[in-house]
Amino acid sequence: MPDTPDSPDSSDSPRARLQALRALLQRHAHLYHVLDAPEVPDAQYDAWWLELLQLEAQHPEWVAPDSPSQRVGAPVREGFAPVAHRVPMLSIRTETDTQPSGALAFDARLRKELGLSPTDPELAYLAEPKFDGLAISLRYEAGLLVQAATRGDGATGEDVTHSVRTISTIPLRLDERVRPAPARLEVRGEVFMRRADFEALNERQRQRIAAGAKGEKTFVNPRNAAAGAVRQLDPAITAERSLSFFAYGWGEIDWQADAAAAGAGAGAGAGAGVGAGEVGAAAQAGAPSAPPFASQHEGLLALRDWGLPVFELVQRCCGAQELVQYHQRIGALRDTLPFDIDGVVYKVDRLDLQQRLGYVTREPRWALAHKYPAQEQSTQVLAIEVQVGRTGKLTPVARLAPVFVGGVTVTNATLHNAEEVQRKDVRVGDTVIVRRAGDVIPEVVGVLPDLGASGAARGPAWQMPLACPVCGSALLREPDSPEQRCGAGLSCPAQRKQALWHAVSRRALNIEGLGDKLIEQLVDTGKVCSLPDLYRLNALDLAGLERMADKSALNLMQAIEASRRTTLARLLYALGIRHVGERTAKDLARHFGSLQRLQQASEEELLQVPDVGPVVAQSVHDFFRQPPHLELLEQLRQCGLHWSEGEGEGEGAPALPLAGQTLVLTGTLPTLSREQAQALIEAAGGKVSGSVSKKTAYVVAGSEAGSKLERARELGLPVLDEAGLRALLKAEAD
Repeated sequence: MPDTPDSPDSSDSPRARLQALRALLQRHAHLYHVLDAPEVPDAQYDAWWLELLQLEAQHPEWVAPDSPSQRVGAPVREGFAPVAHRVPMLSIRTETDTQPSGALAFDARLRKELGLSPTDPELAYLAEPKFDGLAISLRYEAGLLVQAATRGDGATGEDVTHSVRTISTIPLRLDERVRPAPARLEVRGEVFMRRADFEALNERQRQRIAAGAKGEKTFVNPRNAAAGAVRQLDPAITAERSLSFFAYGWGEIDWQADAAAAGAGAGAGAGAGVGAGEVGAAAQAGAPSAPPFASQHEGLLALRDWGLPVFELVQRCCGAQELVQYHQRIGALRDTLPFDIDGVVYKVDRLDLQQRLGYVTREPRWALAHKYPAQEQSTQVLAIEVQVGRTGKLTPVARLAPVFVGGVTVTNATLHNAEEVQRKDVRVGDTVIVRRAGDVIPEVVGVLPDLGASGAARGPAWQMPLACPVCGSALLREPDSPEQRCGAGLSCPAQRKQALWHAVSRRALNIEGLGDKLIEQLVDTGKVCSLPDLYRLNALDLAGLERMADKSALNLMQAIEASRRTTLARLLYALGIRHVGERTAKDLARHFGSLQRLQQASEEELLQVPDVGPVVAQSVHDFFRQPPHLELLEQLRQCGLHWSEGEGEGEGAPALPLAGQTLVLTGTLPTLSREQAQALIEAAGGKVSGSVSKKTAYVVAGSEAGSKLERARELGLPVLDEAGLRALLKAEAD
């Protein structure tokens, strides 16, 4: 990254560099914690933070009281009453080594500090996801919620009781049916926003902005949307944003306190979840704190008994290897969770060992936040190009200086459409934030104006080309849509290649070995112009193509032959009908049962298909009224392509056993893969959804089921295991 006025110059002396880092971190901490308007990704801030710590470690005589390293969080925001924390809120040391060695080193360090030899028993830990939200402390007196406070600077937070009371997952009264609650209890936890709620919020914000509302904005990420929601003076705004909460620890616990005379001051939880050890800090200061449990795990069970939500994937681990396994398991589940996490947290489980290990400056020795590869990073835009998709849609794509983000090296990121490029004002040469989560296509989140080339003017504003960049045809734009399309159809080479690649993909006709590079060669050499041409290929046609030896050619011919037998749903998806995805293709096939019935269907009949609206109905209806498409289907038949057809679910057809019912799959089933289970459900007429709602008929849960199972229990929905699913399918079929 180039040196800038807002980034420390590498040519500075160590002391000047230290001062520049402090100023930089203070500025961005204010943007993040106080204004809820971050300008740099977490990974960039963490890099500056680690550099500051290294310099201060090398020159301890330069450590100043106002250094960011001596602070925990952020000052109290104007407009909120201050809350003094009776139990200091500390942060957790971050381990940026995302490999197993990060957990192994933590365990080895603690064993050394405790004087344990290799033959001594393994240390027990409590491991939990590192939630990406806002740390909150809840104070209960005589079982009633009386105050909620933010973390603030670790010593003083903000009174946000009025906002927190609107969060439905936070109990206003503790449940004492299982065990009595203490006279005073400070619960530490995280307020966060689920991704679905975040997307819905931003969509509402965009609609308000489009309607001309003043002062409205979209939010950068769920964490800042949640923080901004809690720190609102108007609780109605908080309530609108659908926040959630998980408890992960506690601060002060007093069994003898007189609730009427209880002093002011609520604890505030660490963003990564420090809890129990702070009880020891309070005890040293003379505060009454005597939890009736001996471990972190027992404490969480008590919180759960008192009605506080505790995340179900919290796990007690024994030894370093189980920490490694937990880190890897949660990492694999990371993108399926309904909320953001950026790592996991390890805490020594026994409270007496926490006391022995103690603290160093601002951090407990007994806890560690073990990060995952950052999902956001900053890099430079080298060029902006335009890709043409299978339906002719033009998509601007940023070519980037290679950057490691989300576990892979990224060199391209989508910019979605011309309006999005203009709104974000992305230009060649800019430094931008790139986000990649799971298998989602990397995208440019925004520009970092402070990190552009020092003193240099930005490049010119980017403009969408006036014609198709591949074939030169005129562009089309539909009303009320930001998308622009090439109007040449399959005569455009780019659309032809993309349409073929879609048709042969795994969820369509599934021709193994026929990737995008080979399709590009086949189209460019004129051997293939349409889908039927693939079924007319022979071994001689493949000879001489790059990376196509005799064995590869034979395997490809066998894969093409195997694909001649398919299903109606796969065929419909392979045709690339606009607005028809895999699920809609299955719904159409299930409803009509045969291609002939579907071709003859009116728009009114198409609207009878579940989840098919006017736009999809018109698109399907129009597709089967165009002679080139009918000719394409006839050629596929002549090439030997055939597909299974059923009776369908339309008028006069027998009803399928699970018709109209929606099921949700979560966790790992003993013998069925997710795709196999989904196929069984769909064959019985059911639908598989990715989210749990009141409309869900059943939730099928396997091992390591996550938040979907928790949501099902909250709604009182029937939960089945694999045996229960099979029994349901058999019973419904009888």
